[in-house]
Amino acid sequence: MSLIQSSPLLRKALALDAAACAGVGLLLAMAAGPLSAPLGLPESFLRGAGIILLPCAVLLGFLASRRVLPRFAIYAVIGINLVWIVDSIAILLMGWFAPTGLGIAFVLAQAVAVAVVTELEVIGFRRSSAQPEAVLGTDGASLR
Repeated sequence: MSLIQSSPLLRKALALDAAACAGVGLLLAMAAGPLSAPLGLPESFLRGAGIILLPCAVLLGFLASRRVLPRFAIYAVIGINLVWIVDSIAILLMGWFAPTGLGIAFVLAQAVAVAVVTELEVIGFRRSSAQPEAVLGTDGASLR
């Protein structure tokens, strides 16, 4: 497994991603009903998106707390964020829903926010250094 010594920027970007996922996830999961009409998006869709974001927030928070990370984990975070951005744009272009002006603004704003956080993660990843293959303890922590 290829490991990296995560840069401070990468850890901060992952923490920001975690906080954003937690905040938006809680908002959507708990307030999907009241948000549905003003956004023009189905309540079940909003609630589902919120519920998906909550475990992501936990995982991102965990990754943000680690100094040594599997390179693949960061590729996965960046890749999933890119899929989220593309799906957000697809929601607006494919006609799956009929969002209101506020709904369009909401979808675009969160897509831009995800793009900014993803760019910070990419920059932080580039600033991270390769970690020699570490011997891992039973709890996954590096013993070196």
